Amino acid sequence: LFLSFWSLAEGGKLLVVPQDGSHWLSMRVVLEKLGERGHKIVAVIPDATLLMKSSQSFTIKTYSVPYTQEFLDSYYRSIGEKSFNNPPFLEKITILLSNISEMTSMFSSTCRHLLYNEELMKYLQDSKFDAIMVDPVLPCGPIVAEYLSLPSVYFMRGLPCTLDYKAAQCPSPFSYVPRTFTSSSDHMTFTERVKNLLVGFSERLLCYLLYSKYENLASEFLHREVTILELFSKASIWLMRYDFVFEYPRPIMPNMVYIGGINCKQKKSLSKEFEAIVNASGEHGIVVFSLGSMVSEIPMKKAVAIADALGSVPQTVLWRYTGEVPPNLPKNVKLVKWLPQNDLLAHPKTRAFITHGGSHGVYEGICNAVPMLLMPLFGDQMDNAKRVESRGAGLTLNILEMTSKDISTALKAVINDKKYKENIKRLSDLHLDRPIHPLDLAVHWVEFVMRHKGAPHLRPAAHDLNWIQYHSLDVIAFLLAVVLLSLFISLKCCLFCCRRCCCKKGRTRKPTKSKSH
Repeated sequence: LFLSFWSLAEGGKLLVVPQDGSHWLSMRVVLEKLGERGHKIVAVIPDATLLMKSSQSFTIKTYSVPYTQEFLDSYYRSIGEKSFNNPPFLEKITILLSNISEMTSMFSSTCRHLLYNEELMKYLQDSKFDAIMVDPVLPCGPIVAEYLSLPSVYFMRGLPCTLDYKAAQCPSPFSYVPRTFTSSSDHMTFTERVKNLLVGFSERLLCYLLYSKYENLASEFLHREVTILELFSKASIWLMRYDFVFEYPRPIMPNMVYIGGINCKQKKSLSKEFEAIVNASGEHGIVVFSLGSMVSEIPMKKAVAIADALGSVPQTVLWRYTGEVPPNLPKNVKLVKWLPQNDLLAHPKTRAFITHGGSHGVYEGICNAVPMLLMPLFGDQMDNAKRVESRGAGLTLNILEMTSKDISTALKAVINDKKYKENIKRLSDLHLDRPIHPLDLAVHWVEFVMRHKGAPHLRPAAHDLNWIQYHSLDVIAFLLAVVLLSLFISLKCCLFCCRRCCCKKGRTRKPTKSKSH
């Protein structure tokens, strides 16, 4: 009892501004671990959420938002449904811009309701937190951190337009660091490098479309001009759900900590229902199939093609699907509304994993050494699929163009070709061979920031330099001026010497000519 009270006395106070959806799943694990270690945690969330719920490990503070729970559920469901549409290119661009505008309007409005909730903001000010932990993909958390003058820990997968690396002053050469949404590897052809450069140049426009409303809101709320890049640059520690086993090698800064695989859990026993299905699969084993929580229904034509392909393999397929049942559903396919994904992947009878390529699922596949067939839908899933495929750990299909034959051929290859199992096993061995679990590493750095009120010793001096100084353009200009001045003086000296020599020769020859006359 004494030790329990001592733990509570030693604990710090942490404010959390999370992001909904799959982003929350990994952050919640960290918060629960911190709660177990005696820290007082307050998470600020909207009153309408997709996955963010109350917990015994931390306190929830809610604020009202200008939309209902029904609208939010419908909005996220529509994202999954739109992934199966394939409009013409120009129409696709128009739809993309419309979606970005709708999303930024909705979530910036949510942020405004938080910032101008006087009662809640006063409570946050009076609580005297030691630090704040945020998911900056939607930058309401960084604005709150700046307003409360709290050292911040960013917990994230990545930001659009490479904003995370720019804010951390981290070099990102176009030659071997592929930009988001390019679906390129780090070994690019000349054409891919041209594409990478053009995408890199267009990132400023993407950042403007995504974050201009937040920038205006931050300037209005903080009563001074502020940029999103400036807000993000204040982060003490970046906890990034990456791992170089999966990601391509690239430079990172001292305050960037890679914690990829943090969502990989210890295997738990399957329920009797799932255990019976797995055991009944016999020597052929099972295939786990899930396209994520945001895809509840697939167009019937596509569902029929998938069902036809799944019936071509002898394995039992556990398909997480809540839509209308395709009429040709084969006997070896079991439809379930929910499945214990990590526990099934950890089972020795699992032969393959069909996934949309979300980072949580990919890391669970790597942790459990299960080869993957990837059907990316949106966001960074195309890039994730490219990384798995380039490592030889799986195959990727275009979900808009794939046929039943394509699915069947790819699935049989992933199951029967030993190279995919060997490659994913090698990745798994590398990923699991680490001195500390990513969860413990994340907890350490959050507590570090809470104890030391930040990590200023890890902040590079590049933050204090302007663009000219960072690229040493002033030094180059100075040295160039010195060289040119030296050349100019040397040239003038040579010309002066030449003139002096020529003049002396002329004066000595003239008397000789006059004597001959």
